[in-house]
Amino acid sequence: MKITAIKTYPVRIPLKPERRMISALGKHEVSNYLVLRIETDAGIEGAGEATVPCRWSGETVWGAQAIVDRVFTPLLIGQDPCDIETINHILDRTSQGNWFAKSAIEMACWDIKGKEAGKPVYDLLGGAARSRSIKCRFSMGAYSLERAERRTQELVAAGFTTIKVKVGTNPDEDVARVKMVRETMGPDLELTIDANAGWDAPTAIAAMERMNDYNVALFEQPTHRGDFAALAEVRRAIQPEIMADDTCFDLADAKECIRNEACDVINVYPGKNGGISKTAAIV
Repeated sequence: MKITAIKTYPVRIPLKPERRMISALGKHEVSNYLVLRIETDAGIEGAGEATVPCRWSGETVWGAQAIVDRVFTPLLIGQDPCDIETINHILDRTSQGNWFAKSAIEMACWDIKGKEAGKPVYDLLGGAARSRSIKCRFSMGAYSLERAERRTQELVAAGFTTIKVKVGTNPDEDVARVKMVRETMGPDLELTIDANAGWDAPTAIAAMERMNDYNVALFEQPTHRGDFAALAEVRRAIQPEIMADDTCFDLADAKECIRNEACDVINVYPGKNGGISKTAAIV
């Protein structure tokens, strides 16, 4: 089987008011995506998607479309989409970074490989490791207290058992928001927080000390991106588990997190890591 065409489609989706995000990265009211389709001479097609928030990954929908159309596609025409190792080698040899654009291509290749085999992709990766039942959580922005209280009530009524609250902005406002969410959701549901790399270590530690009474289960990316020592400092000083996210894009980052004993959990997903294969390598 050979790739005959790769077609790209920019998509812009304004978020509903209740899904608009406020965090240490600023306001997020519109999501941009690059959706692509890989066509083959066997008539099998695969779909992929790149989520491209510039402030987070450095990619834009226009840049992702340009590199796929002008750089990656000419090199991939004629390649076997089921030979994913070779596809990834071509992408990585050609360009540094561009994680989400690469992931969209690899995602479409896995789609094709699964369709050809007549199996879901998780079977091609070794089979399901656990129940297919997934517990969902909701991310709440750095909202005003009134809005946070109202949103928490809605989420609890909808059946969510875990709520993640964005912090990493003004510490006083963040602590008050976490307090409000905990009081509104009650003692039995799980509460996590995410600073989106918004604080340095002393600020994160001080803020967390003020939140000790609110039973925070997990603190995601409390410190600036790439500062493994600061992440480790926070981990040593506080009770909740630490999750590395913004600071861990690839296998080298994951190894650095482990070497520095910087976190308890690493947040992995194919878009950020550059594809399903790279996520599997980290795991």
